[in-house]
Amino acid sequence: MSLDSNIVLIGPMGVGKSTIGRVLSQMTNREFKDTDQVVEEKTGADIPWIFDVEGEEGFRDRESSVLSELLNETGLVLATGGGIVMREANRELLSTQARVVYLTASVNQLLKRTRRDRKRPLLQVDDPKAKIESLINLRHPLYESISHTQISTENRTPKSVAEEIISNLDMLDA
Repeated sequence: MSLDSNIVLIGPMGVGKSTIGRVLSQMTNREFKDTDQVVEEKTGADIPWIFDVEGEEGFRDRESSVLSELLNETGLVLATGGGIVMREANRELLSTQARVVYLTASVNQLLKRTRRDRKRPLLQVDDPKAKIESLINLRHPLYESISHTQISTENRTPKSVAEEIISNLDMLDA
């Protein structure tokens, strides 16, 4: 796997993109970045605040800008927000400028991992399970369409997932 290429983790919220990304960056000696964290650093505000003030569209504008900037760098492990695939321009950038890894987990696992997290604006609804299901139904084809490999995080350690990512990407480069 070329050290110049960026590895980008996509998938639904709660799948472990940030946690696995940090482990993967250490294992591959790459810098780790998280699009949500960079958006917050650049705006000086957290994502729930951005959603409240600018709406989802305003947040998606900021997210797209950050993605474009980060993909101009090389040798990164990049964790993305679950909705980054909703814009065609983002999908085009990701599919052409990075090695894209689609992380998956069951709805019940995602619900368990996110149920106490108040920083996920899209889950502040009466039925978070139904919301997760609808988001997965909407986004799954988009995740699949741009991913180079797909890996389940269900009941697995971040290290074991990172090892599988490395193995799968090495096979793609062989």
